[in-house]
Amino acid sequence: MTDRRPLLAIALILMIAIVPGFLGNRSRTAPIVADSTAVIDVPMATTPLAADSGIAVADSATADTAAVDTLAALPSIPEDTVVVRSALYRYAISTRGGRVVSSRFLRYRSMRAGDTTSAGARDTLELLPTDSRMLASELRIGERTVSLDRATFVASSDSIQVGSEPATVTLTGQADGVGVALTYTFAPDDYRIRVDARFTGIGSNGATMYVALGSGFRDTEAKPVENNNEKGVVTKQADTELTRFSSLDRGSTRTVAGPFEWVAVKSKYFVAGLFAYDSTASGVTGNIGGVISQVLDTLKNPVNVAVTTSVTVPATGVTGWTLYLGPMEYDRLTAMGRDFDDVNPYGWPVVRTVIRPFAVAIRGVFVWMHETLNVGYGLVIVLFGILVRILLWPLNQKAMRSMTAMQAIQPEIKAMQERYKDEPQKQQQEMFKLYKTHNVNPFGGCWPMLLPYPLLVAVFFVLANTIELRGVSFLWMPDLSRGDPLYIIPVIMAVSMFALSKIGMIGIPPNPQATMMAYAMPVMMLVFFANFASGLNLYYAVQNLASLPQQWLIMKERKKLTAARTAPVVVNTKSKAGRRTR
Repeated sequence: MTDRRPLLAIALILMIAIVPGFLGNRSRTAPIVADSTAVIDVPMATTPLAADSGIAVADSATADTAAVDTLAALPSIPEDTVVVRSALYRYAISTRGGRVVSSRFLRYRSMRAGDTTSAGARDTLELLPTDSRMLASELRIGERTVSLDRATFVASSDSIQVGSEPATVTLTGQADGVGVALTYTFAPDDYRIRVDARFTGIGSNGATMYVALGSGFRDTEAKPVENNNEKGVVTKQADTELTRFSSLDRGSTRTVAGPFEWVAVKSKYFVAGLFAYDSTASGVTGNIGGVISQVLDTLKNPVNVAVTTSVTVPATGVTGWTLYLGPMEYDRLTAMGRDFDDVNPYGWPVVRTVIRPFAVAIRGVFVWMHETLNVGYGLVIVLFGILVRILLWPLNQKAMRSMTAMQAIQPEIKAMQERYKDEPQKQQQEMFKLYKTHNVNPFGGCWPMLLPYPLLVAVFFVLANTIELRGVSFLWMPDLSRGDPLYIIPVIMAVSMFALSKIGMIGIPPNPQATMMAYAMPVMMLVFFANFASGLNLYYAVQNLASLPQQWLIMKERKKLTAARTAPVVVNTKSKAGRRTR
């Protein structure tokens, strides 16, 4: 039911039927090859880097060890962690395999119940679970499998403070006769981690490196169901494709072939995205291989899914990738390039091309108003709602006046339909004459009302999912990304919608269907939107309230027009006997 709520909500907003095929847990799946949309299910045993991976390492006697240099012969040491701190984050890198085992974001608070400090305040947000396998990796060298996750490396430092300049740490060691050096570079003002990898002893044919993007994120939100519903894997070829974890079957493994420009795992507000690059060509971005998604839990709608992708290692043994591990802040996603800002797609694939430009523009305006006017996002929503209503005033005015004119000539239309009911062609001709006489366009009220619909839908997706509203309070609402705890805003939205409908019915002939809709639609909107993000309800409530003056003015015009058309005709004539009135 959770997946259907946005669809039903959009249907209510637009008051048109949404294609039934959109309902339920449906997501487009990325193509299996560059020119195909097929998906292959592969046996679980072939999936690399699963959380309980038991893949045996091939006999090292066949390895090409001639090129192994000083990286190869390092003693076995206990696992340790390298802690990396900046003003934005605190990452922890394990010396066993070079995994990212912790990612704490210092500017965000966990909304999960129980995630509090000893003082009772909300704790900073930890995204990765305790058994994280983020960036766990293994090499495929011909028929050999070399698991780097089983190797323990030596770190160049056990703690790093990232200041105004990028900072690096290097892990060196060996795994099954292969020399390994992994250099991590951390940005001071960003959530990206660049990894430069150098291998020796892989032979002249190179290798394929499988890199894990973990097996899911921790629950970080107050409503885990909503957060889990947004979890999925996103790939970028010509288009961005999202496969929600909840759409996968229990116990299944799905393989989708690349190449991709990037691969990402996301929740509602946070993302881990992997970009490959060729470090031998001055950091020019390359492509990464296919994606393997293995469902680890047995839930009906799974949320724990191990995602693995691949990177080509040339014979030189030099390769690398960039990991963005952080919040889905629009400016930071845009700075990554390659349409990474589309990692959280707006709308459904069939309408995404139309909706996305509006959504991007709306989000940009929101952030600009917040930063330029130095006001909170609650007030930004109010101001934006009023601004949109002012900008759409001419379109709405034209549509309402056109509908008023059509309503005024309805008696003549009905009389003409009755008069020429047996002559359809004659009826049509007379209808057009009537429209021309009264200067009325029968479609004049439709197009002006349809044009703002992309904006309306885009606002829905932006306000329902943008991280900028997460944890932001306004008036009595503690969090604009969550529902109004007192249900005041949804009620205001429904009541204002009813008021608009009632005012719109004044001065027109009684219509039972319109009367029923005037009562039913606000109730339906209240039911479906009661637990939606309070920021979204605030916007629609402001829109309704800002529409009341225009609706009232149009009602006054309609009453005058109706009165003029229905007033008795008075003819004054003069005669020799004096003035006679008829």
